[in-house]
Amino acid sequence: MKLLIAGDVCMGHGRCYGIAPDIVTYDDEGYPTIRDELLAVPDDRIEAAEELAANCPEEAISIVDA
Repeated sequence: MKLLIAGDVCMGHGRCYGIAPDIVTYDDEGYPTIRDELLAVPDDRIEAAEELAANCPEEAISIVDA
């Protein structure tokens, strides 16, 4: 499974890194540092990645099955 955060949609609310700071980190402006990149999600963090996607107010986070 992979995670994708759409940089053109993300508004930097911070819910994602508040939920799973081990998966999503943020920059000095409060935006996720992995915007527009596919991030491999470890098997033991799949549930957290799904929670990230479900809690994004802009629906900027997508889960990609690989």
